[in-house]
Amino acid sequence: MSIRHGLLALLERGQMYGYQLRAAFEESTGSTWPLNIGQVYTTLSRLERDGLVRPLPESEAGQRPYEITDAGRADLALWFATPVSRTDRPRDELAIKLALALTTPGVDVRSVVQAQRSATMRALQELTRLKYGSNRPEDLPWRLVLDSMVFQAEAEVRWLDHCETSLVRHQPSDPAPAPPRPGDADARAAARWAGEEARR
Repeated sequence: MSIRHGLLALLERGQMYGYQLRAAFEESTGSTWPLNIGQVYTTLSRLERDGLVRPLPESEAGQRPYEITDAGRADLALWFATPVSRTDRPRDELAIKLALALTTPGVDVRSVVQAQRSATMRALQELTRLKYGSNRPEDLPWRLVLDSMVFQAEAEVRWLDHCETSLVRHQPSDPAPAPPRPGDADARAAARWAGEEARR
């Protein structure tokens, strides 16, 4: 999810200032996506520059809230209506790492796979624990985020199993003995005859 559209969605609920936006963002994602306050204000500045939000007068406490504009609502509606393309997602670092491990001398690819599987299984157990930690209706948004992360971890474990099976299946076997060359049989027969003569 883009932070830009996450903040627009939160501002659609009502006016908020930076720290409120950060808290609401983390609450909505179950704290699975930590957001620092610098990212919030940098994104707000860009949204203001693009005419998607507008700053309001500061409060007595010196906090400046923001509100979404009509252009921001249109941009948000378009984002919700547009499917997420796989090409828009970050590159899969793990797949690239394993591909490079296969072609890098001295790397034990099976160890890389096993280390990743162990780490992913630990993450999966923690995500599952968090998922069943609360069943309150208001927790549904972040439980859906956790579900997505659980499914991704489960898929990663299955893919790692597939990688390990592929490594075994495509493991180079011992080189086959070279086919006999013409004259080899005659040479072996001559050697046997010489040995027998020597023993006589």
